[in-house]
Formats: sequence, structure tokens, C-alpha cells
Amino acid sequence: SEVLRLEQSRRTGVLFPLQKLARYLAPGVDTERFRLFQPGLDALYRAEGLFRSDRGHTIDYVSSAVRMDHAPPSNLPEVCFIGRSNVGKSSLIRALFSLSPEVEVRVSKTPGHTKKMNFFKVGKYFTLVDMPGYGYHAPKDFVEMVEAYLQERPNLKRTFLLVDGLVGLQKTDHIGVEMLEEFGIPYVMVLTKIDRASRGVLLKNVLEIQDYVKEKAHGCFPQLFLVSSLEFSGVHLLRCFVAHVTGNLPTVE
Repeated sequence: SEVLRLEQSRRTGVLFPLQKLARYLAPGVDTERFRLFQPGLDALYRAEGLFRSDRGHTIDYVSSAVRMDHAPPSNLPEVCFIGRSNVGKSSLIRALFSLSPEVEVRVSKTPGHTKKMNFFKVGKYFTLVDMPGYGYHAPKDFVEMVEAYLQERPNLKRTFLLVDGLVGLQKTDHIGVEMLEEFGIPYVMVLTKIDRASRGVLLKNVLEIQDYVKEKAHGCFPQLFLVSSLEFSGVHLLRCFVAHVTGNLPTVE
């Protein structure tokens, strides 16, 4: 309701930051991949309800695991979030669950704070998994842990690969891309920390990643998702996409 009271330009920037960015492209540039997933306000509102706990709908941390035999049962649709250390993964998950402040998502300024797979159950609808970060600060058994999860989790519906919006796709990010491509896992790229990047830098990174996805990726959803955990830009749309890919918004195309 607060977002709906914003003036049109500001509201678009909060709900659809990629569409607002598209306004600064040169005339004639193809922007189809900027609006492939464009739900209406009703769908955004319904998705928000899934992330708000109440007496009949509990959202809670379930458990952590370093091996698949320690993971909770896979009886719900599942999404997981991966990315290099310090990309803002835990901050984004906390923003997604901000309507349920009782859900404890630990956020640290120290890169590589997440050492285990952390499972969060969203009522009877889906499970969200916070994966350890890859790169220099990755836990020693990162590859074994994450590869086993990606290959063995039958209810995994989509993997969200987080990339720092300020620096764009780095060599270390290719670890995640190559792993997902090798296993044929459907995924989507999310650019984090967009509030820290200038419009020019952000647009440059968006176009470079879109070109990379178009030329070299096979399992990646063509549209990028831009988010700011600080300003909440893009968080509503990402909630809606999570609800959609887990089968909880069947009417959204």
C-alpha cells in the first residue's frame, strides 16, 4: 500500500527497476528481455501474502545441512539462492522475508559467513534455501555440498544466481554458471546492490550480462532481476517470480 501511494516514476523504480532503466537506452534497442515477466499489481499483492506469516501460515527457519543426508525432506517445491561471497545473498533473503520479522536470517559483514545450506519453509507452499557463497571465502567442501544438492534435489524448481550489480559478472561467477549449465539446472540471474551503482554502470552491466546469457547460457531465464535490499527495489517482483516458479501463481504467464 505504501508503494502504490508513490508517484508513478518512483513506483516503477521500486516495483520494476529494470523497466525504469530501459528508458535510458538508445531508441531502437530491443527491450523485450526487460519485460518478459511483468505481473500485474494483483499478482504482486498475492505473492506478497505468501511472504507474510500469520496464524495459519507459518514461515520459519527449518534447519541447516552440510551434507544431503542432513537436509530436510523434499516434500515442497524449492528454490535456492547462490552467489559469490559478499554478494548480498543473506541480505536479500532477509529483505524477501521482511514482512515476517520473526524469521531469523543471519547477515554478516564478513564475506563467507554462510557455511551451510540453510532451509526456510514458507508455510505449505515452498522452501527457500540459502546456499554457501563461492569464491575465495567459500567453505572447503563447497563444491561437494552444492553439486550434490543441485544433482539430487528432485523438487528444485529454480536456482537464483546472484551477481553484484556494481561490478557485474566476474570470473568467479562463472563457477556458478558452469555448474548450473553442466547439470541442466534452470536458473535466473539477480543483480544485487543496485543502489550502489550509477545508472551508467548498472546499464552497462545489465547489457553485458544479457549478451552473455543470449550467447552462452542455455538454462538461464532471459530476463534479469535487479534488486536493492536497502531500498527494496525489485523485491516485490522477485517475490512474485518465486511464487510463480514454485507453482503458487498459476495464472501468471
